Amino acid sequence: MLPIVSSDQAEKVFKSVFKDVHGWRKKMIHYVKSQNPEINTAIIKASDRTELDPKAIALGAYMTYMLIEYASKEEIVQ
Repeated sequence: MLPIVSSDQAEKVFKSVFKDVHGWRKKMIHYVKSQNPEINTAIIKASDRTELDPKAIALGAYMTYMLIEYASKEEIVQ
């Protein structure tokens, strides 16, 4: 089961993302690629197979990945 993402956790991630959206997305490409290359490949393939903006699709996927990872780490600590 996935962890519950609190509004405080979401706000922290959003602040990080929206300081520099393009830089954050590029950083996440490398981070997710090193942590879970299959997920990174799936994100890139999904973003390339849509008529929507591929960078926006990837941003949403990386942001979701980070939210789940962040909530999982805090859940373990509690």
